[in-house]
Amino acid sequence: MIRVAVDAMGGDRGPPAVVEGALAARSDEIEPVVFGSAGLDTRGLTLVPTTQVVAMDEKPADAFRTKEDSSLVRAVKAVADGEADAVVSPGNTGAMLAAGLVLLRRVPGLRRPAIAVPLPARKGPSVLIDAGANADCRAEHLLQFATMGAVFAEELLGIARPSVRLLSIGEEPEKGNQLTLEAHELLACSDLDFRGNAEGRDVLEGAADVLVTDGFTGNVALKAVEGTIRTLLDSLREEITASTTGTVGGLLIRPAARRLRKRLDPDTYGGAYLLGLRGLVVIAHGNSSAAAIANAIRLAARGVEHDVVGRLAARLSQAKRAEIV
Repeated sequence: MIRVAVDAMGGDRGPPAVVEGALAARSDEIEPVVFGSAGLDTRGLTLVPTTQVVAMDEKPADAFRTKEDSSLVRAVKAVADGEADAVVSPGNTGAMLAAGLVLLRRVPGLRRPAIAVPLPARKGPSVLIDAGANADCRAEHLLQFATMGAVFAEELLGIARPSVRLLSIGEEPEKGNQLTLEAHELLACSDLDFRGNAEGRDVLEGAADVLVTDGFTGNVALKAVEGTIRTLLDSLREEITASTTGTVGGLLIRPAARRLRKRLDPDTYGGAYLLGLRGLVVIAHGNSSAAAIANAIRLAARGVEHDVVGRLAARLSQAKRAEIV
């Protein structure tokens, strides 16, 4: 039985949506444990009562330091204390990072954790890393991000030897700012299956199994992709319902449209791994629906089942030994 600590208080849709998602994810293999205010109706799930809530607009360091009894901090601490195998939160990402760094600590040899997000690319899911944990990076950070992304793709997506590309403003090696130029050089000398640069237009095409970049660029790219998908799907629905002809045509393409929406919907994965910590952390979108929360919990459970933390630590240790040699 995999125990997943769930922060019920941080999401935009309130605790009921989180509880509903946790109930949907509960199974013979997964036991969600809800962290939230006393008296919260968890409909049979175990509740760990907390007295504080971390708001989305709070400064991460201040929130962690002054709200030790918040649902977010207590849920992370449960993993640190061995009371849970993983934690899921739709709350303040910065506070999750701060709590993870202090309570769980980094994997030995890792310079910075990073957020890894599965993207619904046309050729199959790919991994974008870093998607927002580190706004400012050095080239060696991007090399470690790529290594972590490759482990994610191997263990969770089942890709034997993931291809890696660096997000830049052109495919040529000489294109990009100083960070991408230096990162390109390091990646080219690594044992990863590095295939050069990729442009933003190739993100949804499936340019590589792993797309690596700094957290600032990655977060902008992620939000642009999510916004584009949402706008296109909503526009398609509006056009179909705008006329009788469109409605009739919509009935004919409904099965294909449903498959497309399911494949492109961010709720399909539900969350993103905060990789590089000694415990498994999944960050869900602040506006997560119950379905997204359920999938985020399942994603966390798969990470535990595949020992992503242990395999990541082993891979980084191996890479570090190779650097010394």
